[in-house]
Amino acid sequence: MRHGEAGDPRDWRANLHEVIFESDTPAGKAFDVALIVSIVLSMVVVLLESVVWIRDQYGTLLRVAEWSFTLLFTIEYILRILCVGRPLRYVRSFFGVVDLLSILPTYVSVVLPGVQAMSVIRTLRILRVFRVLKLANYVSESELLLRALAASRRKIAVFLFAVASIVVICGSLMYLVEGPEHGFTSIPRGIYWAVVTLTTVGYGDISPETPFGQAVAACIMILGYGIIAVPTGIMSAELVQVRSVSGQACPSCGSSGHELDAAHCKFCGERL
Repeated sequence: MRHGEAGDPRDWRANLHEVIFESDTPAGKAFDVALIVSIVLSMVVVLLESVVWIRDQYGTLLRVAEWSFTLLFTIEYILRILCVGRPLRYVRSFFGVVDLLSILPTYVSVVLPGVQAMSVIRTLRILRVFRVLKLANYVSESELLLRALAASRRKIAVFLFAVASIVVICGSLMYLVEGPEHGFTSIPRGIYWAVVTLTTVGYGDISPETPFGQAVAACIMILGYGIIAVPTGIMSAELVQVRSVSGQACPSCGSSGHELDAAHCKFCGERL
């Protein structure tokens, strides 16, 4: 075995990468399963702490458990940085950001109590279960969906800008037509109504009462049904064009999303 290959006892970084980022070995699979169990248990702690009577009776125990899980995930995050060849690329990756955000709320809660509830972002880390259970088809499809989203981001941004313009115009129009006496006390209030109406939610807390206002509302409601279909069409078009990708992680930067026949990482050039 050449020096530097995964499994070589002289290369601790390669061995550590094999355990943490891959699940082809018994040790790697055991690590990932233990990690997922820890994530689920930490989420249970966060959920229970939000219940008043449970927090009153078991608050100290729950805080100890939360800090224990946070320290465990902090050590894991540091080990992930140490075992990749390009740590900054991993830190900027999707899972790198999620891993960091999953431990920050507990530390921030020392200064801002209550922020630890945002630890629920740890649920995103359970996406690793697809790799652990060898659900290759699911990994491939998830990567395909992410690539389609990335490819359509400009079109979706233009679409959202157009929707924002429509709600601002309609909200301002309803403020002028209905006025404060009918609940439209300001333009932001009118914009709120336009968003609720355009998305077909219809809370009913504000409603137009004049004939012209009701006519405008009817147009916005009909327009809402058409707008809902636009993002679906954009995503469908992009999904047709993107190719399936592999779920293998790069040993240097930890990135995934490579082509199925790729020999080198498309992000850093390291051999896969």
